[in-house]
Amino acid sequence: MSLLVSSRAAGPAGALPPEIGFLARQGFDPAALAEAAALARACGSDAATTLIQADLIGEEAYYRALAAALGVPFLAAGDLRLGEDTRFPGSLKAGLAPLGRPGPAAFVCAPRGAAIAALLREGGAAAVTTPRALCAAVFAANPTGIATYAADTLQVRRPDWALGRGSQGPRLAIVALVLGAGAVAGALVPAPLLIGAWTLVQLAFLATVTFRIAAVSVEAEPKPEIPLTDADLPVYTVLVALHREARVVPRLAAALARFDYPVAKLDIKFVIEADDRETADALEAAALPARFEIVRVPAGLPRTKPRALNAALPLARGACLVVYDAEDVPDPSQLRAAATRFAGASRTTACLQGRLVIDNMADGRLTRCFAIEYAALFDVLIPALASWRLPIPLGGTSTHFRTASLREVHGWDAWNVTEDADLGIRLARAGYHVGDLASDTLEEAPRTLRPWLHQRTRWMKGFLQTTLTHARTPRTTARQLGALGTLCAVALVPGTVISALAYPFLMGRAAWDFTHFVLSGLPAPGGFWASLPTGSAITLFVSGLLAMLLPAALGCVRRGWFDCLAFVPLMPVYFLLISLAAWAGLIELVRAPNRWNKTEHGLARTSRSGAVRVG
Repeated sequence: MSLLVSSRAAGPAGALPPEIGFLARQGFDPAALAEAAALARACGSDAATTLIQADLIGEEAYYRALAAALGVPFLAAGDLRLGEDTRFPGSLKAGLAPLGRPGPAAFVCAPRGAAIAALLREGGAAAVTTPRALCAAVFAANPTGIATYAADTLQVRRPDWALGRGSQGPRLAIVALVLGAGAVAGALVPAPLLIGAWTLVQLAFLATVTFRIAAVSVEAEPKPEIPLTDADLPVYTVLVALHREARVVPRLAAALARFDYPVAKLDIKFVIEADDRETADALEAAALPARFEIVRVPAGLPRTKPRALNAALPLARGACLVVYDAEDVPDPSQLRAAATRFAGASRTTACLQGRLVIDNMADGRLTRCFAIEYAALFDVLIPALASWRLPIPLGGTSTHFRTASLREVHGWDAWNVTEDADLGIRLARAGYHVGDLASDTLEEAPRTLRPWLHQRTRWMKGFLQTTLTHARTPRTTARQLGALGTLCAVALVPGTVISALAYPFLMGRAAWDFTHFVLSGLPAPGGFWASLPTGSAITLFVSGLLAMLLPAALGCVRRGWFDCLAFVPLMPVYFLLISLAAWAGLIELVRAPNRWNKTEHGLARTSRSGAVRVG
């Protein structure tokens, strides 16, 4: 929608909304005020927010004028010295904080929206500043407390849901003892019993692949929905956590600026570490519009993406919230589509998972297989799980939330390096479910093996951390998830890691049995129980191949990537690399449980869509 509307649309200056009407009396451009008033009416927002976020007036200029209208001091960012009673996040939610003594007033306020009109009508302000200056001052007043809040809120409020900052050594030692005792027992039990146990293990792996095979039967076509009008759209918060990402800032800022969404209802926040000067300089050079904000997270441990997101969550103004990664290029209509889906969904739909698409697939065989893997996951498996209302380990980016539901489960686990998978299980335990959002977000995959292995090692380690967290109280978790939900969660989280760890051995043995069966024919009749191990091994081999190949092929077909079908047979080899990452993740869980293996972005050489700029 254009910002250029007739000044007659807003009527005379006296008819302007009170939150901007006072500006006319101070000599501000009446045409700009009329534009803001008309746009605010069209999108159902307040005129002050519209005026600022449409870049018709600077934030500081507006609040200086407000202070003058109220007859109180205006305090710029450099003049703010907050008192000891400042609270996070309470002071920011209230838009009010105590000033240090001596000072020009007892309190400083940074009102928004309807609060501005009430203040103009009733008075009562001691001093005025901008919301961004107040946010920066609150962060500066108690950096240690905010860092602790971001790291440990989940542990404090729901320790049964949290991994915690301590070492996982004791739990891992217990698991190792159980496995060791099982190995010793296996050497002592009779051979028939051992064969029976091995057959049960094979059948358990068969259960983990059932979901992937069954997913191909679910139709992925979304139901048509009537889009919300601009006036009905909610305020939408966009969070992007950045760390050493100066290379991709221009592309990212341009992608987020293209959203088809009312600017007055956008709350876009780049969340960076306080000492990340390189990214901060790149954001400053990008000359961001007023709807963009930079949040600097105080130094602290762990240095992870979920900790940064937790620090920004209390600042979110939107009823809906989405998380993106630094390399993402989302569809410009994605926020509007998600808001429409939320409006038509039940209140138990706490999250919508957008579809991630690898765009630099032509960089090599590795990126091609990565793209096929994502097509199988986001175009086949997740839509099926969503339609079945089963637990879904989230994708970490392009995840849309009802902000109230996200706050209800206390945000992200800062100590879990795959916070998305953990949050998906936690939402399911809280009685929520995840829906599928048929909207694409383009991503960049690592081009070479070393960064790919670092990234996948972190994912596997995080899946193990999620398993340790929710297996702490297995009966409670199973009761909350239900029988089928428990089976799905086990198959997709610990099952993913265990199957990757065992993949070379199980598939090797199954391939051997299958080859022996093909070359030698059926074994001599020996009864059902005697033939069960061989039969289950052959079934596991065939089912495992189908679970890898069918969703991958269907995902390529649904994407229209018919040129990628020739690479689908490479997926069994690709899964050997995933097995390597699983073993590396297991080792790293013991040696460096909180290490966040950073993936460098902006290195793509190709772009299938042309939207991901070549590095």
